[in-house]
Amino acid sequence: MKTIIVPTDFSETAYNAARYAIGLAGQTGATRIVLYHAYELIVPIPDLPTAVPMVNMDDLRASSMEGLRNMQSQLKQSVPANITLDIRADNHLLAASIDQVCREELADIIVMGITGGSQLEEILVGSNTVDVVKTSAYPVIVVPTHSGFTPVRKVVFACDLRKVAKTTRKDVLTRLLDIFQPELHVVNIQKEGRENFHPEENQALDNMLHNYNPQYHFLDRPNVPDAVTSFAQEQKADLLLIIPKRHGLFDSIFKRSNTSRIAFHTNVPLLSIHE
Repeated sequence: MKTIIVPTDFSETAYNAARYAIGLAGQTGATRIVLYHAYELIVPIPDLPTAVPMVNMDDLRASSMEGLRNMQSQLKQSVPANITLDIRADNHLLAASIDQVCREELADIIVMGITGGSQLEEILVGSNTVDVVKTSAYPVIVVPTHSGFTPVRKVVFACDLRKVAKTTRKDVLTRLLDIFQPELHVVNIQKEGRENFHPEENQALDNMLHNYNPQYHFLDRPNVPDAVTSFAQEQKADLLLIIPKRHGLFDSIFKRSNTSRIAFHTNVPLLSIHE
């Protein structure tokens, strides 16, 4: 791993995610962190009153760069000498542009914050993070506001055991597991008593993970998000790994309200690897 992208809105949540990224870089050997701000030029709508102030593109960019330089300065003292802390700002929608930014910066992973608290905070910060998780082809680590960095030693992998070989990006998953070399716990939630045991899928998953000596857990719980996060907290996991799918057991988790629920009500950072 070489480069980590940290999208920021200059909130304390974003600062915490940046501090997490610094710790992650130390563990993984990454040598570069890019603080990224995607600002949006507000396009005036004809029906609005003319008294609405116009936004100047140059002023908007200058403000964005000033925020980034301030953040860079405040974080610099905690960045090891072997890690470069860069900044970048673009006039883009974050979720629509983040993969292009990752390609241009040769990034390996995205680290973002997510916050609980007021409903407005959850909407403004949570929606951006959720949208990136749902759309980005790059792995994303979601860092709750009150979660500091701890070296990744134990990972809980929440898996629905459906089309494992077809939907899991083995190259990305195994690359990260090779870096972390964690104690790996695979958890499957059997919702409302329905059995999720599929011998072929279980075998495909075991073949994929056999180098990491996974421990398997099968739980019967009515509420999937609560069961997953509770299990991760009980295990004192350093990372909760989920593969969001368009359909299947975890489709409900990644609806906006439930994703907010997962991220806002656990202190375990969440690693998402898109199917």
